[in-house]
Amino acid sequence: MDNFNLTSKVALITGGNGGIGLGIAKGLAIAGATVIITGRNNSKISSALSWKSPTNKSLASAINMDVTDEKSIVEGIQSIASQFGKIDILVNNAGMNIRKSPEEYTLAEWNSIISTNLTGVFLCSQKIYPVMASAGHGKIINIGSMTSVLGIGVTAPYSSSKGGVVQLTKSLALAWAKDNIQVNTILPGWIETDLTASLQATDPMRYSSITNRIPAQRWGQPDDLVGAAIFLSSKASDYVTGISLPVDGGYLSS
Repeated sequence: MDNFNLTSKVALITGGNGGIGLGIAKGLAIAGATVIITGRNNSKISSALSWKSPTNKSLASAINMDVTDEKSIVEGIQSIASQFGKIDILVNNAGMNIRKSPEEYTLAEWNSIISTNLTGVFLCSQKIYPVMASAGHGKIINIGSMTSVLGIGVTAPYSSSKGGVVQLTKSLALAWAKDNIQVNTILPGWIETDLTASLQATDPMRYSSITNRIPAQRWGQPDDLVGAAIFLSSKASDYVTGISLPVDGGYLSS
């Protein structure tokens, strides 16, 4: 038996229409999973759904689901479970960031980031729990960050939310182990996405400093997260729960 084969598995990936989320979505699809993504940008959703791998794998569908809206989450999960019969894998990837000095944030900005990055992970996990528990198994993968363990002066609410994701992961893992649901976190390092693409041009010294600290001597690509995601989605990780797995080229060890 191939412990990494995801054939017959159904996966929901929030924020799966671009960047890290799309990279993981493609990887899980190539591994055999039926993949449903959420996203807010319709053109990016259309582009994601038009993707086909060299072996003709594709993403199954996309739904509108606001991770800050409890009703939207419930309706989205019910729709997927009804259409596909189950949900085996949840990747909580949807997130946002606003970069500025701590004293400059408004309360609305703080609440928006925490609501999306932390409360959204809790709500999606909580609402999918009955589906997974009734099936007798499930895999929840939360996307954290280097800032889950490192502070950055211009990302106070983001860092706080991602630190919270690590602790939430541990709590869910302990609570739901009895239901054969494994809950883990991936901690991406510096990954080249639309959100980070401008840094090389706008702050070349910082970009160079970051690159020099990465032992692998390069920034990561969304595809670099795929191996960890497949492992944590598959039978191979049935005895792994509550961990935070860095995928950072060695950055946190340097």
